[in-house]
Amino acid sequence: MSQLDIREIIWQVVASIPEGKVATYGQVAKVAGYPSHARLVGTTLRKLPKGTTLPWHRVVNSQGKISFSEGSDAYIRQQKLLESEGVVFLRSKVLLAHYGW
Repeated sequence: MSQLDIREIIWQVVASIPEGKVATYGQVAKVAGYPSHARLVGTTLRKLPKGTTLPWHRVVNSQGKISFSEGSDAYIRQQKLLESEGVVFLRSKVLLAHYGW
């Protein structure tokens, strides 16, 4: 399978994460059928075109944290998008037991 095919599967998995829920990079990779490709999920999401409608913001790291540098514009944007969907942060973490997909 080519890289493009893998990326398309990753896009489909991310698109299926419901509003108000989050998934980890590893979880997206596992659901996509590539359990050892969590970094590829991050790379794929990082390369999305500006203005994409894919809910990339619903993907966080395995600790439930946003992967951007805390306080950066990208971090604040992702946090605001998640909070607008009802996701609550506690000490900079999403409670995966509650908001996990």
